[in-house]
Amino acid sequence: MSTLKADTIQSTSGGAVTLTKQHAAKAWCHFKGTETEALLDSFNFSSVDDDGTGNYGMHFTSNMTNALYAFTAGNTDDGGSSSMYGVDITENTMATGNFDIEVFYVNSSTNRTDVDLTEVYMVVHGDLA
Repeated sequence: MSTLKADTIQSTSGGAVTLTKQHAAKAWCHFKGTETEALLDSFNFSSVDDDGTGNYGMHFTSNMTNALYAFTAGNTDDGGSSSMYGVDITENTMATGNFDIEVFYVNSSTNRTDVDLTEVYMVVHGDLA
């Protein structure tokens, strides 16, 4: 059996390697959404910024090819027994280098309210530039 060991693998032109028949995540993160926002751990996210209660700017380290990537997110439940929490991309903010998200809860009367939560996590699939 052979073993391949490498620190960096690049295409012959020096760019990112193309994965064939695979659709690996191109970015993921787990960040703290209260007090001072901070990435707790991440891949291909350079920073998160606070744009107001429950609103955050997410910034890629390496840009995506276009703004047609897919986004999946989750968050902690900070103890609201009659609330349902959610995360979505703010309308018209998807760009190749960043996007904005809204973290919110919907209570039993279906009122949606933006809220800062302790932890938010997400995965992005698409093509890198």
